[in-house]
Amino acid sequence: MIGKNWTLQSLIDGKMAVTAFCHKAACNHSKTLNLDALRDRFGPDAPAMQWDLRPKLKCEVCQSKGVGLIYSPDSTKVSGMGQNLYAKTKGGR
Repeated sequence: MIGKNWTLQSLIDGKMAVTAFCHKAACNHSKTLNLDALRDRFGPDAPAMQWDLRPKLKCEVCQSKGVGLIYSPDSTKVSGMGQNLYAKTKGGR
């Protein structure tokens, strides 16, 4: 699954999300990358480690190349993440 040498497809298969954020203090913009679109553009076996992706990115707001990446489970694809697990106990069934 996901290991030391991630590819775009392994991130998609692993239900991961990659969020890019601008290092420029005056900007501080962030955006979750569309991994499907990146895979379609660069291919499923394209390397997806931080040092592979960062040179391809720039902030869409201020155009800075000073971009960082955060890898995390995609809460829209991982069961139970981002859901209110207590909603059913508060009067719902």
